[in-house]
Amino acid sequence: MGDIMNEKRILTNEILLEDNIDNIRPQTLDEYIGQSEVKENIKVFIKSALIRGESLDHVLLYGPPGLGKTTLAYIIANELGSNIKTASGPSIEKSGDLAAILSTLEPNDVLFIDEIHRIPRYIEEILYPAMEDFYLDIVIGGEGTSRNIKINLPRFTLIGATTRAGDLSSPLRDRFGIISKLNYYSEDELYLIIKRTSRVLNTSITDDAARELAKRSRGTPRIANRLFKRVRDFALVNGDGVINTEILNDALSRLKVDKQGLDETDYNLLLSIIEKFNGGPVGIEAIASSIGEEVSTIEDVYEPYLLQNGYLKRTSRGRMVTDKTYEYLGIKK
Repeated sequence: MGDIMNEKRILTNEILLEDNIDNIRPQTLDEYIGQSEVKENIKVFIKSALIRGESLDHVLLYGPPGLGKTTLAYIIANELGSNIKTASGPSIEKSGDLAAILSTLEPNDVLFIDEIHRIPRYIEEILYPAMEDFYLDIVIGGEGTSRNIKINLPRFTLIGATTRAGDLSSPLRDRFGIISKLNYYSEDELYLIIKRTSRVLNTSITDDAARELAKRSRGTPRIANRLFKRVRDFALVNGDGVINTEILNDALSRLKVDKQGLDETDYNLLLSIIEKFNGGPVGIEAIASSIGEEVSTIEDVYEPYLLQNGYLKRTSRGRMVTDKTYEYLGIKK
């Protein structure tokens, strides 16, 4: 059971401590592969801010997990020559939490808030004047003794990252001057990322194996890098340390990642809709219950790829599998 859980975790897109990828993150926009349009626009915005001698406008990065939002935030800070401070939406539970973070900022610092859509709405209201006019307006004290305190803040750049841009309130979204969507990567882009990772980690991979790994990485660099590390383990133990097609196919077969990058949870999800709900339509809560996964995990991690590649479709009545899914799974409709 433990082995199965470990295999499933490879594709969860969660940042796991044992899979720290900081050592292979690119440091500059020129090193950053993919997202060409976003990258070129941000280059212009950064250069303009530096020429004006002002802080960069606040930036919102959104898209599915694992596409490089955090990496891009660090690169922006690096290109600006600024310090970066990080926080996570769920960790900001009280107005004091936000005040403590903002009060440590220096002029032109970058504040990166991951999962910014999970900041409580009443805390968002404190963020508005901080983003717009660079001051904090907070209430301290208890009943009868409360008073407002206004704290001036240095000009800073807030970079927010979210997998659910639609969950952001309009007032918060409107305060971002730069809004960029990150899309899934092409196989060619993932191939380049995998070859770069092989150089950084000093592990050889043949061109054919890199192409095959790119094909199975669900358009997501984080998955490509994580699978690369796991395949590297098999290459070191069962081979001479070089990742070739034979080693790759054997490793990914053991990890239950198929030719299209679908894993065990994808299969369970699609088969559940077919076998338990006659192919759909069915609500997301029912699907989550039937396969023992969280609704948010399905919506953020698995569903976007299945929708993008035509295995699943949304209707007003729920999710349905497509003809492509029946054909791919070899099931008669």
